[in-house]
Formats: sequence, structure tokens, C-alpha cells
Amino acid sequence: MLTFILQLFFSFFLLLFPLIILSIFRSPKTSPNLPKSYPIIGHYFDLKANWNRRAQWISSILQNSPSATFTLFHPTGGRRIVTGNPANVQHILKTRFHNYQKGNDFRTILSDFLGNGIFNADGDTWKFQRQIASHEFNTKSLRKFIETVVDTELSRRLIPILSSAAKTREIIDFQDVLQRFMFDNICQIAFGYDPQYLLPSLPEEKFARAFEDGVRISSERFNSLLWKIRRFFNVGSERKLREAVAEVRDFAVKLVKEKKGELKTEKSIESVDLLSRFLSSGHSDEKFVTDIVISFIIAGRDTTSAALTWFFWVLSENPDAETEIINEITEKSETETPVFEEVRSMVYTHAALCESMRLYPPVPADTKFAEDDDVWPDGTAVKKGTAVTYHPFAMGRLAMLWGSDWAEYKPERWLRRDGDSGKWSFVGRDAYTYPVFQGGPRICLGKEMAFLQMKRVVAGVLSKFKVVPVMEPGVEPEFYSYLTAKMRGGFPVRIEERVM
Repeated sequence: MLTFILQLFFSFFLLLFPLIILSIFRSPKTSPNLPKSYPIIGHYFDLKANWNRRAQWISSILQNSPSATFTLFHPTGGRRIVTGNPANVQHILKTRFHNYQKGNDFRTILSDFLGNGIFNADGDTWKFQRQIASHEFNTKSLRKFIETVVDTELSRRLIPILSSAAKTREIIDFQDVLQRFMFDNICQIAFGYDPQYLLPSLPEEKFARAFEDGVRISSERFNSLLWKIRRFFNVGSERKLREAVAEVRDFAVKLVKEKKGELKTEKSIESVDLLSRFLSSGHSDEKFVTDIVISFIIAGRDTTSAALTWFFWVLSENPDAETEIINEITEKSETETPVFEEVRSMVYTHAALCESMRLYPPVPADTKFAEDDDVWPDGTAVKKGTAVTYHPFAMGRLAMLWGSDWAEYKPERWLRRDGDSGKWSFVGRDAYTYPVFQGGPRICLGKEMAFLQMKRVVAGVLSKFKVVPVMEPGVEPEFYSYLTAKMRGGFPVRIEERVM
């Protein structure tokens, strides 16, 4: 037995010896943006060294790649092709859409929390949900309901909390406040339920906390090789995830049952929230409607709050842009215009939001898996089963797409002056140069809703307050992401009353 153990040890040592030698005598790279791949271990060293700043690291790689495409080799033998090339992005999201799916690994990682919801589905399941949701999102009554929810939450909760913080000079975590604001909003839009998460006491609401834990731990699975073992033994983070999922789903199913009862007993009740709309259109399966609504809560809460958090920080660094927005808000507030028309005409604010999301997209990267062999427009060969990632964070930093001044925050790059009136008009970019809202068949259904919400928040906050970050001058918040982008450690700010 001892001999066998010694033989096993030496065999294991011989396998590791080349890796040990490489780690000791590894030659320095000529540039930190050009990682070197080694036999067996691939890009392990660079992946490990840049683990906590992966988005920035990938961005620097694509900036130095002639076609903005690069293949990462993993120690396990797998590979991932990362691209910021718009032609490749269009190929993935539109031209060969059916060849690039979320894949079994992705769906498995998120299935406990999202089930078969629209953002975790492929094929016919996704297509069916997309058709249902698309119909509902295109109704004027839903748009009106969203306007009412946002304006009510803004006037009754967000503005009073900021006003109180301004009076007391209290430092608040604006990232947390915006997440609470959006959670209340999206729960009302999705379920017709108000969790009252944004109250002056900033309460620890069980459903909201369980939802946050579910998103966070599910996201951490992407970076863990041991999560399946933890799930099997129901220990550590996986035990906490199971508890969070149970809390969220039990509560969601309870809401579904209550809503079905309301619709059955009060046939004249108006279907305003998404859940009521799905149930009223004949989709009564509780798991189906729960899955799809939970997916919309994730999308509506995390992406919009992330976009607003980074927007307010960027604006604090660019006072000229803030002045332009204030002028636009003042001008629009003096006209008697319906809410939707008012926010749609806020052209400079729209450009400012787009420019902020160019630099800090709410979803910095999105990965698909190739169903079959393929060749991309830039000549990259893709083998069946390969993970492919298009990278909005890196794309917003490519000089080939945005010019040598890509690092500057310039809302004007989205605008042009009309010759006669001298007013700004918006100049959009195609969905494959700017895939912040995806593109092709999966393009974001809630894009219009998100802009409406963001503009109302921007107008409501900036017309009354100045948001002042509490951090060292010249220090940029740390960008990181789970499923969506966040500021590590929150966004501490002081709120000051604005004198107009």
C-alpha cells in the first residue's frame, strides 16, 4: 500500500512539475495587454492575476487586437472567444442567431433561481415566452401604468428621502437607494405588489433580501468549480441559495394564487401589471408565470439601477454635461406635455445616458455557446461547443468604434444640431456597435421602459438636488459585476439642495 501511495504521489508530482517550473521561471510579457498562453494551463496566470478586474483586462486585450477578437484558453482545456467586433456581434446576435444559444451550462447555473424564465431559456421555450411578453410590452396601457408607478415612487419615496439626507448632511449609499427604488418599481410593474423597500428606515424586507441573495449566489456559480458539490451536500452558499430561492418562489407563487383569485372573482378588474396580463391572456400555469415574472424583476431592477448609479457618478465628474441637462429639465418643465412625450423630447439627457452606458454598461459581457462549427466575418473559426462572448464594456472603449477620444465622456457624440432651429437631435448607433440592450431577436423588450424610468429619475433628482460623491478626488469607483454591473462597496454620496 505504501509503495502504491508513493507511486501515486510521484506521478502527481511529475504532472505538476512543468507547471511549477513555468510559474517560477515564467518570462515577463512585453505588454500586460497581450497575455501568453502556455501548454496545459493556457492563460491561467493572467486569468488569476486579473480575476477581480476581468472586464478591464479583456478591454485592454481587445484594444490591442487588430480585429478586436481574442481566444482565451482555460486550464481545464476549454476555450472562450471574446469579441468586440460589431460584424462578429451581428453574426452572433442576428445572422446566425440560432447557432448561438445560452447553452446547458448557463441554464443549469441559473435554473434554480430563474427556472425556465425568458432570460434563461433557449429554442421554442424562449420563443413562446418572447411572443407573449412582446405583445404585452407594446400596449399603451402598460406604458401608462409604468409612468404612474415611477412618478408615485419618485414623489412619495425617493425625493423625500433625498430631501431628508440633504437637510441632515447624512452620507447615503446611493447605489443601495437606487436599487431599492427600482425594486419597488419593478415589483409593482411585474406583480402589482409593493414591497415598500424604499422607506426612510431602509428596511430589511425578506422578499427583497432573498431576491438579492438569489441573484448574487447564482452569479457566483459562474466563477466556482465546486458549487455542484456544495449543492449536493446542501452546505455553505448553496444552502443559503436554496433558502433564498424557496423564499422568493413561495412568495411569488402566493402572489400568483392571490392574483388568480382576484381575476376570477372580479372579472371587471383591469389587468395592469404583467402578472395580471399573463394570467388574463390564458396563461394560468403557476410555474410558467412565476418563472417569467422573476426574470423580468431581475432585468428591471438590476440593469436600470446599475445604469443610474454609474450615470450619477459620471455626471459628478462632468459639470458641463450636468448644466446642459439641468437646462433641458428646466425647459421641459415649463411646458404642459404628457409624461411620455416630455421624457421622449429630453434629447440631451437621452444622449447623456447612452454615453454613460457606453462606458459603464449594466451588462458588461454576454456569453453564448456555438451549436455547430462556424466562421465569423473576421475569419475567426468557431468550433461546436465553444463559448463565445461579446463584450459591451470593451466595445465602449475601442478607438476603432468611438475615435481616439473614446475615454472622454461626451454626450455630444450622440447628437447633431439641426441647421434651422439649432436644437439637438439624437443620432443613435446600431445595436451591434452598441449592444448594451442586445440586438437581433433577443433585443431588450424593456428598452423603452428603462429610458422612461431613467429620465424621470434624472429629471426628478437633478431638478431639486446635486449628488456629490464622497470619495478621494480622482479616485474612480471599482467596477465589477455579478449578472449586472455594480460599484464595489457602494456609492457613498452627500445630497445638496439645488438652487435653480
